[in-house]
This record gives sequence, structure tokens and C-alpha cells, in this order.
Amino acid sequence: MKRRTILQSAAAIPAAFAVPRIARADGPKTVTFAPHADLASLDPVWTTADITRNYSLAVFDTLYAYDAQFQVQPQMVAGDRTADDGRTRELILRDGLAFHDGQKVLARDCVASIRRFGKRNPFGQALMQRVDELSAPSDTVIRFRLSKPFPLLPAALAEVYCAIMPERLAQTDAMKQIPEAIGSGPFRFIADERIPGSRVVFAKNPAYVPRSGGTPSFNAGPKIVHVDRVVWSFIPDASTASAALRQGEIDWWEQPSFDLIPQLRTSKDITLTVKDRTGEIGCLRFNQLFPPFDNPAIRRVVVAAIDQKEVMEAVAGAEPSLYKTDVGLFVPGTPMASTAGVEITRGPKDYAKLTKDLAAAGYNGEKIVVLAATTIPTIWAEAQVATDALTKIGFNVDLQALEWGSVVQRRASMEPVDKGGWNIFYTWLGGFGNISPAPNIALRGNGKAAWFGWPKNDRIEALDSAWFDAPDLAAQQRICEEMQVAFWQNPTFAPLGMYSQPTAFRGYMKDVPDGFPQFYGLKKDV
Repeated sequence: MKRRTILQSAAAIPAAFAVPRIARADGPKTVTFAPHADLASLDPVWTTADITRNYSLAVFDTLYAYDAQFQVQPQMVAGDRTADDGRTRELILRDGLAFHDGQKVLARDCVASIRRFGKRNPFGQALMQRVDELSAPSDTVIRFRLSKPFPLLPAALAEVYCAIMPERLAQTDAMKQIPEAIGSGPFRFIADERIPGSRVVFAKNPAYVPRSGGTPSFNAGPKIVHVDRVVWSFIPDASTASAALRQGEIDWWEQPSFDLIPQLRTSKDITLTVKDRTGEIGCLRFNQLFPPFDNPAIRRVVVAAIDQKEVMEAVAGAEPSLYKTDVGLFVPGTPMASTAGVEITRGPKDYAKLTKDLAAAGYNGEKIVVLAATTIPTIWAEAQVATDALTKIGFNVDLQALEWGSVVQRRASMEPVDKGGWNIFYTWLGGFGNISPAPNIALRGNGKAAWFGWPKNDRIEALDSAWFDAPDLAAQQRICEEMQVAFWQNPTFAPLGMYSQPTAFRGYMKDVPDGFPQFYGLKKDV
């Protein structure tokens, strides 16, 4: 499928959701931000959607945090104590922590939050597998008694998804969404101003006490807020968003369309840069609960049918320096990345042979329901190229073009397709999981405790456990290569290449943090 055709169709479908021309961005104390999607869920444990992750960074805080060099720093924790050769660890909360409802943050709130995080997140699951006891012996002390030392404990608790919330919310079943957004972070979520499909509002939390000392870096260090309000205005149509940024109607556009980047570069009033160095890895995710993708032979044929270069040209062909191919489990060039087996992702493809391979693998022509978001251009582009390949090799495809929030809700369903379920959905894998197995949501094979798709893969699980116990970097790298070899034999998803997404903001926006979109630290100098 030609790239121009994809871009034309991507522009046409989101236009149905286009919003009217918006007013000029507000004054120096309000930031107007155009996010990549509408906020469909308020629960950073229930979903891994990046839009919820970004909201979570504003509303919730974490016990530890990552700096811009991916090093872990204390955040809500003042210090810790270790005993029993590392098998007992006590974390001491710092002073001044309070939830948005005015209640003090207590250790038991943190314990409940960690337990809930540990039921869904792969890094949290790895931690909890090694925990014999997790308790709150006092209001300020969190105690871990471990079956064996786990040096990565702070790194697990630094995950954005380990968001600390009141105990009553953290006791919500991890398979259900929390009913309201109450954190202890630097911003409050203003529910009364929420307009589903178009608007999310945050207000500065006047009671927030930033961490003292240190240097702000990514989501670590003191989170100092210089603005009073942040307004997210979701603008699905890329041309409308570009015009709004160029005319000063918005301050910051999270993910400018690649085809519009050259135009944005001509404006001396706009800064265009890559802030998130973890990149985005394309993902065709299989539902392994039901046929046909409960069959690894059929999944292998799908992986073999897709040319990463063709996908990435459709997604980011206007900026070829920003994409990579030969992508396996991790970002090429990072310590855990391997080239083992990546040749399967290259083109050209022999569709006639792949059609025969698919039949030989046991595919019987059953309809497959494929979910693709039209409101995120990069997802829609990858979906059209990859789905075209599925059709060419003989799949009976029902491609359902949806708004991203609908995909987020539906992909959580474990029902068969005739009851509202799905077989494939498309997304991008971003964040720390792209550079380490520890938080990699798409790799794990622990059945119904795994990410959407729910794969069962004992070999990957054994290697994942061994990676955590590896004595040094060289051993970790050997295990990651074994993981990738095992992955190609029993894939949980098809990697579709990767790209680095630039962000664009007006020149008066100062000190925009590195990493994921965050609104503490930045200043609006107008």
C-alpha cells in the first residue's frame, strides 16, 4: 500500500472528529496542550495507554522516580533501611505528603497501591513474586520482607504505573477501573471541567510540597509548578492542530504529524525536538485466548509477512532519520538489544508462499476482528500497511476503524469476537519497556496476568526470571538474546519497526522537561 494513499485516508477519517477553531491560548499561567489522544481512563494500573500515563504523571506521585539518564532517585521516600543481607527493606516516607482530598499520605496507602500495581504491571509482578511480606508497621514506614534480595526494588517502585493513591481507591480490583482521580501529585484533575472527547483540565495543587534538594530531571527531583492550569485540548485533525500551534491558539502539540514537520520547521516561533529517547516500537498485538492466534505457527506467519521498512515509510517516511528497522524486542543500539532473528522482519515478501504457509499452519478462513485507531495517525498508518499484508496472505479481515479511546476500552475484553472481543489491535510500545525486560508489557507470557492478549509462554517467563537474577550486564545481555530467539518461535506480537516522535511547542515555552509530557518545571514566558 502506498504511503500517500495511507496519509490521505488517515486525514479523511479523523476529519469527522475535527473540533472548531479554538481561541488563542490563555495567558502565562495557563498551558494549552494538544495531546495525541483523548483521556479514556483515569487508572494507570488498569491501562498502559500513554495518554493515561501522561495524566498520571500530573495527578499522582511515586515512591521513586527516574531521571533523564534513567537512573532511579527517591521521590516520596526520604530514605530507606536494609537488613538481613538485603531481604528486609524499609522505606521511610518524607514529610509533607498529602492527597488532593486533604488526607495525609500514609504507609498503608502506599502498601495498597503497590499491591494493586503488582497485580497488572510486569515489573510489579516480578517484585511481588519475591515478596514474603509487605506491611506498614507505622504511618511512615513501608516494610518489605523478601524471599531473596531484589536490588531492582526501587526501580520497580519508580514505574509511573506504581501511582500512589488513597487506600480506599487502591483496594479497587486491579481488573476494574478506579472511580475517581485522587493522587498526591503536583496537579489536581478537575472533573467538573472534563468534556469527553475534547477537554481535560488540571489545576496546580497548592498543597503540594516539592522534594527538597536535587535537580529536576525527567520525573525525578523537585516537581516545582510555575503555572496555575493546564488544559488539554484534543484536536484529532493534524492540519487543524498544526494551524492552531502556528497561530498561537495552543502552546504545545504533543505529536505533530510527520508530513507537517517540514512546515513547522519554517516557523521561527516554534521549537521542534525529540524529548522522549525511549522511542516508539510498532506493535501488532495478538489475542492468544482464541483461534486462530492461539496457534504459534499462525502467529509466526504473520510476523514473517510484515516488512518493517514498508510500515515505517508509511508512518515516518517524511523524516527517515527518525525511524529504525531490524527491530526486535528492544531499541537497536541500547544495551539489551539483539539482532538475533531480525532478518524475518525484512522485505520483500513472497505472499504466495506465505499464503501456503498460513494454510499449512492450520488457518481455516475464520474472520479475524482487527482494531485500529483512526484518531492517532501513526497507528492508523501502521494498521493499514500491516492489515493489507494480512489480507494478501489470505486472512478474512474485519478491520474496525475506531477512536483510540474505544480501542483502549475494547482491548480489555476477554470475550470471543462474537461477544465484542477482538483478535488483533495495533499500538506503539513506548517507555522503559523498550530498553529493558523488567517493565516490558508486551514480552511477558504469564497468561491472564499478562498484558492484553494474555499469552502463556513458560520459556519466556523462565528467561524473564533469570534476567532479574543475572549477576552482571553481560549475563543480562545473553539472556535477552535468548529471549529474542524464543520470541520469534512463539511471538506475542509482531514488531513493526520504531520511530522517535518529535514534539512541538511555542518558543516562549521554557524548560520543557525531557521524557514523557510533563507540566511541572516548565515555564510560559510570555
